[in-house]
Amino acid sequence: MLNIEKYGAVDIGSNAIRLLVVTVIEQEGKDTIFKKTSLVRVPIRLGAEVFLEGKISENSAARMMDAMVAFKLLMKTHGIKRFRACATSAMREASNGRALAEAIAEKSGLSINIIDGNDEAAIIASTDLKNLIQDDKVFLYVDVGGGSTELTLFAKGKSVASQSFKLGTVRLLEGLVDERVWGEMEDWIKLKTRDFKKISMIGSGGNINTIFKKSGKKMGKPLSYLYLSSYYELIKSLTFEERITELDMNPDRADVVIPATRIYLSAMKWSRAKNVFVPKIGLSDGIVRSLYNEKVAAEMEVNS
Repeated sequence: MLNIEKYGAVDIGSNAIRLLVVTVIEQEGKDTIFKKTSLVRVPIRLGAEVFLEGKISENSAARMMDAMVAFKLLMKTHGIKRFRACATSAMREASNGRALAEAIAEKSGLSINIIDGNDEAAIIASTDLKNLIQDDKVFLYVDVGGGSTELTLFAKGKSVASQSFKLGTVRLLEGLVDERVWGEMEDWIKLKTRDFKKISMIGSGGNINTIFKKSGKKMGKPLSYLYLSSYYELIKSLTFEERITELDMNPDRADVVIPATRIYLSAMKWSRAKNVFVPKIGLSDGIVRSLYNEKVAAEMEVNS
C-alpha cells in the first residue's frame, strides 16, 4: 500500500528564489521515494543590493512578493500537504529583511524562516548526502551560495566539523570579499583536513550542478580537479556574452559561475582532494527531508 503526499520547499537565496515540489511516496517495508516533481527558479539577485546597500530595494521587494504569491498559488494547484520557506544570507543581512518577511506572510500566507549558516548546513546534511558518506572515507562538503560558503567535514560517517564563511559568488562579483576571508577559509580547511590522508570533496549549489551537467558525466561519477581547472580556464577566457551563447548558460549564471568555480578549486587544493562528487542536492532538498523526518517523528510519538 502506498501513501503519496506532495511537499513544497522555498529556498530564498542571494542569487535566486526557488520553489521545489517533491512527491513523497511511502511504501510498506521499503524505502520512501522522494521524486522531484517541479522546480521553479526566479533570478531575483537580492545579494547584489543587500551586500552593497544593506537593504532590499523596493523593486526587488515587489518582485519577491509577486514570486511568493505565485508560489503559494502553484502549491495550492499541486495540492501541497507540507511546506517550508527558508531564507539565507541576503535576507539575514538586510536591514529590512524581517519586515519584508512579515509583509510577505501577511499577503501570501507563507511564513519565511530566516536561518544562519549552521542551520543551512544542518538542513542540507539531512538529504541524500548521508548515502554518499561512507564510513571508511573522508569527505569535505562544500556548498557555494551567493552570499556564503558552507563547509562540513565528514569522517567515519559523521560530521566532525562545520563552518560558514562570508565568501559567496555575488559578494565576490561585487568586490565585497576581503582577502582575509580567503585566508580564514584556507586555514580552516587545512587545519581540519591535515590529519587525514585521502579526502574527496562533495560540491553543491547551482554552479557546480551546471558544470557537472555540461561535463556529460554519469550521476555518481566525480569531476576531477584537472577537469574543473581546465573548465575554469575556459570560462575565464570567454566574455559574459560568449558564456551565454557558446556554453548555453542563463545570464544570471554566466557571471557567478567564475567566482563559484574559483571557490571549489580553492577548497580542493587546500584539502588535497583530487575529485569532487556532485549529488545535485541543496537547501530545498534538505527542507523536504526535514519536513518528512518531522512527520515520521510525530507519528512515532503518537503511536508510542
